[in-house]
Amino acid sequence: MASLARNRSLTAAIRPYFEAGPLGALALGMASGTPYTMIAATLTTRLAESGIDKKSVTAFGLALLVYSFKPLWAPVIDRGRIPVLAGLIGQRRAWLVVCMAIASAAIAWLGVADPNADLAMFAAAAVAVGFAGATLDIVIDAIRIEWLREDQMGAGSGMTQYGWRLGAYLVGAGALLIATRAGWASAYLVAPLLFLPALLAAAMLGEPTRPPAPRSGRGFGAAVRDAIVAPLADFLGRKGALVVLAFVLVHKLGDTVCQLSVRLFYNDLGFSKDEVAFYDVSLGLFGMLGGIFVGGILYKRLGLAGSVLLSLVLMAATNAGYALLAVIGHDVAALAAVQGFENFASGIGGVTIGAWLALLCDRRFTATQFALLSSAAAILGRAFSSGTAGALIETMGYVDFYWLTTALALPGILIFLWLWRAGLVVADDTVTATAPGAATGV
Repeated sequence: MASLARNRSLTAAIRPYFEAGPLGALALGMASGTPYTMIAATLTTRLAESGIDKKSVTAFGLALLVYSFKPLWAPVIDRGRIPVLAGLIGQRRAWLVVCMAIASAAIAWLGVADPNADLAMFAAAAVAVGFAGATLDIVIDAIRIEWLREDQMGAGSGMTQYGWRLGAYLVGAGALLIATRAGWASAYLVAPLLFLPALLAAAMLGEPTRPPAPRSGRGFGAAVRDAIVAPLADFLGRKGALVVLAFVLVHKLGDTVCQLSVRLFYNDLGFSKDEVAFYDVSLGLFGMLGGIFVGGILYKRLGLAGSVLLSLVLMAATNAGYALLAVIGHDVAALAAVQGFENFASGIGGVTIGAWLALLCDRRFTATQFALLSSAAAILGRAFSSGTAGALIETMGYVDFYWLTTALALPGILIFLWLWRAGLVVADDTVTATAPGAATGV
């Protein structure tokens, strides 16, 4: 009987992955990963082939910086309506169609632009892809959250990541294969085909439903209050809002600073490119995908708060793993264990913490609030340049540096524990967890 109960429980945890909402999130994730990959990976290869110097190649990473500023125009997506089209298919789906059309045009522009003939124009096309991709992400995140029930958030977050990874892999590998045979312009023209599954999902699942947004009046002042002030006031007016924001800002700090130096670390330990490619890239991908799947199950079995806390502890432990590898030195078995653990824990964390951030959003302001939270989660980590990490390594050495990154993960754990004990962690409809030492009724 106990075995039967466990099997039923596991089946219940897996079932959401095959429901309409999470499957739609998979398709949306594929679309989200496409523009980002075209400027984060494919672009670098193309520039290198064109003979552009390394300094100019790395400068194109600024095109990705646009993603950090998407909260600035997210209110337009939340409140604005596309004339005619919104009346035909709904506000969210109208934005999805328009943003995909703009992203397709930007990717095509980047495909036909020649970096050797006009590098400035090529850079403008890259920034256009970044802006279009960031805007598309705002729409995709809003639709995904509004499609999902609260008990589907864990599976939906996991499926979004699966879709993103799949889209990034297909567009990255596919672009290289097509470019080899038919040129870069053809590769870029084919890439937007990965938008089609999301459009099909939108057609099948329909316009997401959400509560009506508040309207304080007419005119520009009222529009600003409704689109910008109201979402911020709603979030900041909640009990513990500033503490939640503090958590969002610091919880990935240790992990981000750690990852800035990993490839340099492997090189200094004497690992070959083939070893890094196999154990980090190839096996690491399977570890990430496994962590995403397990994260969805943990979310269902442990509850939101318990699964988030576990993922925070695991992500801190991975940093300690790098410190141990620094002591061990060149050992491929240790490399496989440490990197596999890192990717597995990151997969779990991406699902559970991503689900919590989604649940923190008031569905009247989904696009604005999620854009703010997701950008805030990365801003401190991006403030640490690779030069900062390198200076710390030169001063402290790798062992102490990775213990420092482990310590940087502790504030996020402590803040989350405080939020849990205070009853300020959003719980979903079907699973609950009791905070350790929390007072009854909090």
